[in-house]
Amino acid sequence: MVFTREHENLVKEGEKWMKTTTESCSITVALIMTIVFAAAITAPGGSSQETGIPLFRKEMTFTIFAVSDAISLFASSTALLVFLSILTARFAEQDFLVRLPRRLLIGPFSLLLSTTTMMVAFSATLFIVFCDKNPWMLAPICVLAFIPIAIFVTLQFRLIIDLFQSTHVHIFGKHRKSFLRRFNPDDIRLLFGK
Repeated sequence: MVFTREHENLVKEGEKWMKTTTESCSITVALIMTIVFAAAITAPGGSSQETGIPLFRKEMTFTIFAVSDAISLFASSTALLVFLSILTARFAEQDFLVRLPRRLLIGPFSLLLSTTTMMVAFSATLFIVFCDKNPWMLAPICVLAFIPIAIFVTLQFRLIIDLFQSTHVHIFGKHRKSFLRRFNPDDIRLLFGK
């Protein structure tokens, strides 16, 4: 009871930060989901007027586009659902030990996967439509597509590592044998350095 009373502000600040982060990421994921869904229903290069089959369906780059666009759509859907589960969580103090950090780890990872595969799909579309089978155009497209991914990873890397270590790796000499073990308030105190 003393621990709960003394760390009431810490729980409120953690809830506020987590909700703000989740809301921002949810907006980004919704935009990505909209883009990849629109790309999925409008095939690059158009479709045949008689059959409706995409014109470039036999091209390898079209297969790369289709697979990466599908992965991006599924990953962004997963990220959106994870972020919504965080927003609707009860934010009890025992949830901050494993449940919420695990969800916050899955969310940005799904967002990164979605963004990466969206850039692959966009690069494949550029190559199909504009490069006219010029292989030398592939290098600048890949370099430019890699820049936003590298920036995202650089900015979020420390957060992802901290969340992974605090949830799944040895902490303070203890090994977590089970994710469903009993709640111990000392774990939160040690985790937040109080």
